Amino acid sequence: MNNLGNELKEQLRENGYKLTTQRRAVLDVIIEHEGEHLSTEEIYEYVRAKCPEIGLATVYRTLLLFDRLELIYKLDFDDGCNRYELNRHQEDHRHHHLICTQCGSVAEVEEDLLGSLEEEILLKNKFLVKDHRVKFYGYCEKCRNDK
Repeated sequence: MNNLGNELKEQLRENGYKLTTQRRAVLDVIIEHEGEHLSTEEIYEYVRAKCPEIGLATVYRTLLLFDRLELIYKLDFDDGCNRYELNRHQEDHRHHHLICTQCGSVAEVEEDLLGSLEEEILLKNKFLVKDHRVKFYGYCEKCRNDK
C-alpha cells in the first residue's frame, strides 16, 4: 500500500474503523482513479471487477463513511449523481471545477482564484473564510471546436 493508502488506513483506525476488504477495494478504486470524479455507480463497477461479491449498498455505506470521516469529498456537479474525490488534507482550500454543459466533462483548476476576495471579506466583514466551493459552467475546448 502506498503512503496515501497508509495515511487513509490510519485515519480509519484512529476513528475506530477497520480497513475491511470491501473498504480497501473502494479506497483502492478512488486512489487509482484520482482526478476522475467517479460516481457511486462507477466506483461500484470498478470495485465489482475486483470483488465480485460486493453489493452496491456496501459501496454506498463505505462512501458515506469515508465522506463523514473526511477521507473523500462528495461533489455535486448538477448532473443528478454524487461524485467523489480524495481529500488531500494538505490543501488549504478545495480546488475549483470547470464543468462542460454540453459533454459533461469536468476539469480541475488548482489555483486558488479567490485568495484576494477572501482577504477583502475578512477586512470588510470581519469574516474568516475557511473553505469555498466554486464551479464554473461553460463549454470545454473540444465542444467549442465541434461547433
